[in-house]
Amino acid sequence: MGAMDELISPAVVARLRAAVEAVAPTRHLPALVQAEGAVRGVRLRERVDIVRDALLSDVPAGFPAAERVVLDVLDEPRFGGWMIWPTTEFIAARALETASTRDFDAAMTLLARLTVGLTGEFAVRELLNTRPERGLRIMEAWTEHDSEHVRRLATEGSRAYLPWAKRVPWLLAHPRATRGILDATYRDPAEYVRRSVANHLNDLGRVDPSVVTEAAAAWAGEPDANTPWVLRHGLRTLIKRADPTALALVGFTGDSLHVAQPRIPAAVVPWGGDLTFTALVTNHGETDATVAIDYSIGFQRANGSVSAKTFKLGSRRIAAGGSTVVTKTHSFRPLTTRTHYPGPHHVTVQANGVLSPPEGFVLGREGRS
Repeated sequence: MGAMDELISPAVVARLRAAVEAVAPTRHLPALVQAEGAVRGVRLRERVDIVRDALLSDVPAGFPAAERVVLDVLDEPRFGGWMIWPTTEFIAARALETASTRDFDAAMTLLARLTVGLTGEFAVRELLNTRPERGLRIMEAWTEHDSEHVRRLATEGSRAYLPWAKRVPWLLAHPRATRGILDATYRDPAEYVRRSVANHLNDLGRVDPSVVTEAAAAWAGEPDANTPWVLRHGLRTLIKRADPTALALVGFTGDSLHVAQPRIPAAVVPWGGDLTFTALVTNHGETDATVAIDYSIGFQRANGSVSAKTFKLGSRRIAAGGSTVVTKTHSFRPLTTRTHYPGPHHVTVQANGVLSPPEGFVLGREGRS
């Protein structure tokens, strides 16, 4: 098991059981006792499910009982950290056992309290999947909360493609539905929240680019000191796709660019070594250009296909009729986040989305130069 899996360890489950016993001393918790051993040897997501199900088994039926236990345990010193994640999912599951509006609203309120200790962003998706419009109205009210954690729960929990989380199909079908949340938070005083806003905006670029550029244009008209960063980060995918509106919103100009085929000193990159390449970018326009420059590596996959990933290279100001040479070294050292495979690869360079021809190279095999 990896280090992430151990965030909900047998010891963490034991502390959760002790915290619940402290606020409900007459209650027997056999499922939580079993969960202490059951979480061993399984992944983090499975551990969350095991502990959630144990709470559902040990706490009496009905949302009011669940709410009472969690409200009491919030003041218990042993309650905190990663045990909050399965607790939030317990609350969401118990609230959804009925069609009660009261239970739904109370669960949303409780998730807002719990998120301050860790996060409620995964559990809130369960509630959004059942009553998306009501849930979003509550979350929009959270954008005025004193706690930055609650404000971020509004922006992060309603993302189209929240990592690790269940999809909410309704959000994908209604990409403008979260605009009120984003408009209220793009100038949030907390970077923690602004970064979530930018990631949320970037997610929407995969659903409907027009929603993204409309919001970004409105924000550009009423900016604060942090708005340029929010726009650059939130428009990053559209910028890589050379969306003309996105490029203009962040100040990139130049529509007569040419990118020459990259040049690579050696056709074979040794296993674990570095790829170094250069490329010439020319501005054939009659005015100076501000250019976003990226590069893509076409990585060999296990099945023999090639899959490209784009990386930022930087930005340049290129005079009318002028050129600039860009140079980059890309490491092929082993990574936990990417598995490299030997064989044919390629690299391309792009300027404001204008692509160079690809240049091929070969990644050598492990143990060979």
